[in-house]
Amino acid sequence: MNTAHTPTDDTATGDMPVVRLLPKANARAVRHGFPWVYANEMVLDRRTKKLAPGTLALLEDSARQTMGVVAVNPLSKIAARMIDQNVEAVIDQAWFERHLARALALRSQLYDAPFYRLVHAEADGLPGVVIDRFGDTCVVQPNAAWAEALLEPLIAALLAVTGVTHVLKNAGGRTRTLEGLDDVSAVLAGKTPQAPIPVPMNGATYMADLTGGQKTGLFYDQRPSHAFAANLSRGARVLDVFAHVGGFSLAALAAGAESALAVDGSAPALELAQGGAAASGLQDRFATRQGDAFDTLAALRTEGAEYDVVICDPPAFAPSRNALEAGLRAYERIARLAAPLVAQNGILVLCSCSHAADLTQFRTASVRGIGRAGHRAMLLHTGFAGPDHPQLPQLAESGYLKSLFFRL
Repeated sequence: MNTAHTPTDDTATGDMPVVRLLPKANARAVRHGFPWVYANEMVLDRRTKKLAPGTLALLEDSARQTMGVVAVNPLSKIAARMIDQNVEAVIDQAWFERHLARALALRSQLYDAPFYRLVHAEADGLPGVVIDRFGDTCVVQPNAAWAEALLEPLIAALLAVTGVTHVLKNAGGRTRTLEGLDDVSAVLAGKTPQAPIPVPMNGATYMADLTGGQKTGLFYDQRPSHAFAANLSRGARVLDVFAHVGGFSLAALAAGAESALAVDGSAPALELAQGGAAASGLQDRFATRQGDAFDTLAALRTEGAEYDVVICDPPAFAPSRNALEAGLRAYERIARLAAPLVAQNGILVLCSCSHAADLTQFRTASVRGIGRAGHRAMLLHTGFAGPDHPQLPQLAESGYLKSLFFRL
């Protein structure tokens, strides 16, 4: 429950500094759950600009009514992140334990085995914090300055709540750069796995490289779309482009696909995919091809290749608004190159993990690409991230993942 009060000065209430919204800011949105305050919505005076990134402060509206505890970063376009609307909240290990216990309870309801995204940032009440679990190992991405500053109580709480033995910090990614943070990964508890970790999912076994792979080592978010595609792949010839460690192709083979070809630009990723196929007993029907996805799609068409199910799950082509137009053109091009490889009445799956491209924009670009390839399509299904990646309804960016299933 928010307890509004008016401090007697602009410097601090108790031990916390105070920051204030400008009159033009949408204070109502923040009160109703929007978790961010942008730099152009907050008073960034000399005192506020001197606050160290990640400093906890009390947020006031322009009428000096206190709204909650925020984490301030004067170096970021997101100048403040709402941490707790209770102005008396103490952000310590016990506070982290309560949030982590709630997150763990949800995942334990959803999954029988401890392989999932445990914390999905704002939606789980920990802005900018991502934690993926791989059995007795967790990989933490503290993508906001406040989480980096409070990493010690966060990790202590994680160990206490989950009972995991090993905790790794992944410091890669664009978001930390935007927050002014470094890119130095580390072992925070236990030790580094000496080999990829086998992850059971959708009837297959995936090999997750927690230190040298992309992101935290595996993309849990596509789990339900992997399963939906697998159901359409029984007896099918499958092409999995931007395959990473074989997310779609291994699930399809486990469901009874006739064959699967995984295409990716990364040789190490394809080696992990091959390892997963072997661990799943699927290697006899699985093949890989390393190369640029656009070039490979064009080459496969020249070779006369044809598949019953074609999946394209690229990295974010539009990671920011500035990249939106170029990103939409890239999505259109992928659709145009992939559609001719689909057998008549076959399935084309097109995916986007771009925050900046919303569902309508992505769908329009995809349909335009299919049309320019001379094909017509019906949209069978639209997939989103799994329930271990919950959306914060007030934050459109938390619904970043879209998967379109077309029948051509």
